[in-house]
Amino acid sequence: MFVQILLGTILILLSILVSGLAFWALEVLFVRTRPWLLREPHRPKLTLVLSISVMWVLAMVTAGVWIWAVALRALGIFVTMEASVYFSLVAFTTLGFGDILLPQDWRLLGGMAAANGLLSMGLLTAMLVEVLRQIRMGQIERKGR
Repeated sequence: MFVQILLGTILILLSILVSGLAFWALEVLFVRTRPWLLREPHRPKLTLVLSISVMWVLAMVTAGVWIWAVALRALGIFVTMEASVYFSLVAFTTLGFGDILLPQDWRLLGGMAAANGLLSMGLLTAMLVEVLRQIRMGQIERKGR
């Protein structure tokens, strides 16, 4: 039990670290392009920012799923990488089909993967809102001058 909790905690921290680094990189990108983003026309640039941010979030979720999948495969829990990725995606998104289950000795990891997915989705939603808010507030502020 404690091994599962320790391993799950490490995987959650690794997943969140990857998301944090990716968010930092996205922030650097938007800071560097801020002068251009604040100039007219605003709507196409907001659409571009939203599109880039959504693709970035999708990449971060994918990275989290792969972190879990590689770990589950390395532990020998699943015979194929496809099964490992499938289980990780179903758990990470909290979809929970239940058609592929972890062995009883490792079942706590399923709940931890789901908790990681919930945490990641919340953080990434906050990131999307913050990115759009920062850009839009800058555009409104600049327009008011």
